[in-house]
Amino acid sequence: METIRNEIRKHFPRAGEARRLFHGRGHSFEGYSDLTIDAYPPLIMVILYRERRQVWLDELTALLRAELPQEPETILLQERFLHGAPSRLLHGTLPVELEAVEEGLRFRLRLGDSQNVGFFPDMAAGRALVRQLGVNKRVLNLFAYSCGFSLAALAGGAAHVVNLDMNRGALELGKLNHRINGFDPRRAHFLPLELFRSFGKLRKLGPFDLVICDPPASQGESFTAERHWPKLIRRLPELLAPGGQVLACLNGPHLPADFLTLLFSEILPEARILGSLEPGPDFPEAEPGKGVILLHYALP
Repeated sequence: METIRNEIRKHFPRAGEARRLFHGRGHSFEGYSDLTIDAYPPLIMVILYRERRQVWLDELTALLRAELPQEPETILLQERFLHGAPSRLLHGTLPVELEAVEEGLRFRLRLGDSQNVGFFPDMAAGRALVRQLGVNKRVLNLFAYSCGFSLAALAGGAAHVVNLDMNRGALELGKLNHRINGFDPRRAHFLPLELFRSFGKLRKLGPFDLVICDPPASQGESFTAERHWPKLIRRLPELLAPGGQVLACLNGPHLPADFLTLLFSEILPEARILGSLEPGPDFPEAEPGKGVILLHYALP
């Protein structure tokens, strides 16, 4: 437990904002590659990828209650190693409603009934970049899920954002997030469609100044990195205005770190890379390039 104690002391939540407290999935802490701890004050979420004994969970609960500057009202455990990734309480009661807070934006969480709560702490650097780039831009947010990038773009002054995701329920959560943050509904559009059947519609809505591509590592037949990233990169020029930019997000630990850069250089050599981002010090990785990678490109 001392390893966990020392690490979370470096990552206390700031002013009630969401934050990763412990990132075991990066394999930087021996014996804890199965453990992730996130803070959504006043709730702490513990995610396990293998079974742990109850006595260990009791010790972890006591540590979290004692160490955090503000004692959590709720500690929720999600057991990803079980079918359906069920959740159960370790402490307190489940709030009826809860939002993650980041840089003044609020993201409604789905607790207890979904593997993904609707907010991804490791994409904070990407949201910050989109907020910076968004001024007066027309933005296309592909694989939008709960529309975190859309909120960031609009907060940065984007003229309009089109959010596309085949998961209708996720987009409904995205719409709620826009209402919670008080954004004019006329500045965002929501398409519950499958990407590769929707290019005709997207071309009519475009062209776009910024296209964000943040697909899941795997989405069954709908998206696998090896098969579908090349198809997506090949068709990006159809969607972009002259000088348009792309933010490409890769979360595939099974893939080489240069997977996307090689594809862009082969398929879209005219694209110029403007920079690359990683999630930052809250997400230590034993092997660089195995965590989330964000690549920022511009077309001529």
